[in-house]
Amino acid sequence: MNPETEPKPTVSPATGSTKFSPRGVPVITGVNRIGLFALYMKEVRRFLKVQTQTIWAPAVTTVLFLIIFTVALGRGGREVLGVPFASFVAPGLIVMGMMQNAFANSSFSLLSGKIQGTIIDLLMPPLSPGELMGGIVAAAVTRAIAVGGTVALAMVLWPGVSLAVEHLWAVVWFGLMGAVLLALLGLATSIWAEKFDHNAAISNFVIAPLSLLSGTFYVIDNLSPAFQAVSRTNPFFYAISGFRYGFLGESDIGTHDQVVMAAVGLAALNAVIALAVYFVLRSGWKLKS
Repeated sequence: MNPETEPKPTVSPATGSTKFSPRGVPVITGVNRIGLFALYMKEVRRFLKVQTQTIWAPAVTTVLFLIIFTVALGRGGREVLGVPFASFVAPGLIVMGMMQNAFANSSFSLLSGKIQGTIIDLLMPPLSPGELMGGIVAAAVTRAIAVGGTVALAMVLWPGVSLAVEHLWAVVWFGLMGAVLLALLGLATSIWAEKFDHNAAISNFVIAPLSLLSGTFYVIDNLSPAFQAVSRTNPFFYAISGFRYGFLGESDIGTHDQVVMAAVGLAALNAVIALAVYFVLRSGWKLKS
């Protein structure tokens, strides 16, 4: 235990007995850095123990998407946004893999504890709701970065793919914001779900459609005006198109100023969702009986 945070007993001058802090008076003040780091490392080691399933398998699946779509649609020198189709679709696939795996990691954290009866191991330690949320979300983002790096490395080796970066800030910002968004949604799902079927339903019927229909494989200018309007209400579209803008310098979001506005909007959306998840965690809904 950290000497700065461990209880400091006092000795009564009259009786010589040792006294501890009264019940209900917090001993750890500020951020419990040791507890937060321990939770983060627990979550990271959990997915690293099965890295074949959590990192390498998603990377292979994402690369297969690239192979299938470039072979089926990318022949004859087809270009999108002024670049070969393979270079257009690669950034979208990278960030889509990052986002989906961020969701998968955080959506399993509390749900597995509820099903296995070990949720007490997360609720009993001296961690505030914010620290609990921070550790789980940070681990999910770490997995997203690991998957994204693995996918990018594999795609660089694929003929015809260029991952030259035009705007580094957009790559970093939209990659992180997309991963955080899905990590928060995954944590909310983990709180709500009572069995793995509930988690799978959200993943298959909400997350996967929003990811695949967000401009990963196409520009929304090819859609009718009605479907373009629908696409622009999808936050996944801004994460994927903004991430692609970082590589290509072009995006179907619009001008540079519109991309910046999308970056700010994603941050604001994440802040709202984080606040909502924090209050749900603090209430103990579906976690404490």
